[in-house]
Amino acid sequence: MGEMTFALCFCNRGFMPGELIYGAREDMIRAVTDAGYHYIAMDAELTRYGGVETRDEGRLYAKWLKEHEGQYDGVIFSMPIFADENGAVTALQDAGVPILLQAYPDEIGKMDFAHRRDAFCGKFSVTDVFTQYQIPFTVLKPHVVHPLSEKFRENLRDFAAVCRVVNGMKRFTIGCIGARTTAFKTTRFDEAGLQKHGITVEAFDLSELIYNVGQLADDNPEVQTKLQTLEQYADFSGVPESSQRTLAKISVVIDAYIREYHLDAVALRCWNEMETILRVCPCVLLSELNDRGIVASCEIDLTSAISMRAMALASGQPTAVLDWNNNYGDEENKVILFHCGSTAQQLMTGKGTVTEHKMFAKNDPGSGWGTNEGRIRPMKTTLSNCLTVDGKVVIYASEAEFTDDPIETGYFGCAGVCEIPDMENKMIRLARGGFKHHTCVGVGHMKEILKEAFVTYLGYEWRDIDRE
Repeated sequence: MGEMTFALCFCNRGFMPGELIYGAREDMIRAVTDAGYHYIAMDAELTRYGGVETRDEGRLYAKWLKEHEGQYDGVIFSMPIFADENGAVTALQDAGVPILLQAYPDEIGKMDFAHRRDAFCGKFSVTDVFTQYQIPFTVLKPHVVHPLSEKFRENLRDFAAVCRVVNGMKRFTIGCIGARTTAFKTTRFDEAGLQKHGITVEAFDLSELIYNVGQLADDNPEVQTKLQTLEQYADFSGVPESSQRTLAKISVVIDAYIREYHLDAVALRCWNEMETILRVCPCVLLSELNDRGIVASCEIDLTSAISMRAMALASGQPTAVLDWNNNYGDEENKVILFHCGSTAQQLMTGKGTVTEHKMFAKNDPGSGWGTNEGRIRPMKTTLSNCLTVDGKVVIYASEAEFTDDPIETGYFGCAGVCEIPDMENKMIRLARGGFKHHTCVGVGHMKEILKEAFVTYLGYEWRDIDRE
């Protein structure tokens, strides 16, 4: 996930016991470092008690933040006592990153004037005025929390995830390799609308990829290295050598696009020219990309790559795009989620087996080598996907769990049984919402993290499929 750094800011208010701010600074530094994060903090000697109260102190802190721009992922605004809203606004209105508001609890037995904090009330003073100024902020449960408590450690973990999503999604680039898969109008997207949200689409013609593959010699060093990588990644024992070489060349060409255009994610037109012209199916290549942290979506499902990237940032682990594919017998809350093999190995029960795509082999034997067969491992998961509507990104997320329920051995591809509470009602809401036949999955439950990032900071439109 990389190292994260938080800028610390502390409030003050004239008639409150300002001495408490010194203890808060020590608490917060310890909380952040014990949780494995880094911090930066303005010199405590520059303001009264090291807090921000007046407009001048707010200006001083804002100037300090500006000088350290790019060195912090989020701001933690700590309220050990009732905050002065004017200093807070002046200090943080141009922070440009997520802001976590933390307020100290009062303690029974320490409610005299020398010790009473009133931060429970003061937190509303800040949230009210931040709302008036349209300064986005994050508030988590409980309303007041001590920095050295286990609950704040959880808050910090969730806030770090929000920061990763927001900062990683604010501006990024997706490579669209090939035209929209002809048979799927479901994967249409609004390129100009995405740009309004900082998402740049770089489009490449598939004919160029096919030409570049043809220019690579079998003994090319990059091709040879890639062959070794792929052989270590999955079981290629049944794959013809010529097909394996072609897959390696395609992977080299895709890597070149990623390097040259600084792509953060890719969406690939994976059928049917790959099969009819190059005689391979690129599923295992997308699996390997996802496994090494580069979001890769198949069937030019570019909006799925958006959800996949967000969940990868939140969890620090690979994600996958899957079909809502099969009911699981008569189980109302279980579904088989499947794709031909683009799922990262880290999400599978073990190393995949590279096979020939049965759907292509049916009519054109030898044309579909490259599917990566296996099973998705049991785990808690989050489901999410999005679409573009009138310049907006509309998104949902819901929580579920992959089970260890068996899927018969004759079932083709990479799949898992997913148990989704109240699934039938959610299917109706997805259908009514115009969402596609794909959903994206990530590791762990992260709905609230995604919602906070999407709604509070990124300006996406949220659709709650968990309830009407």
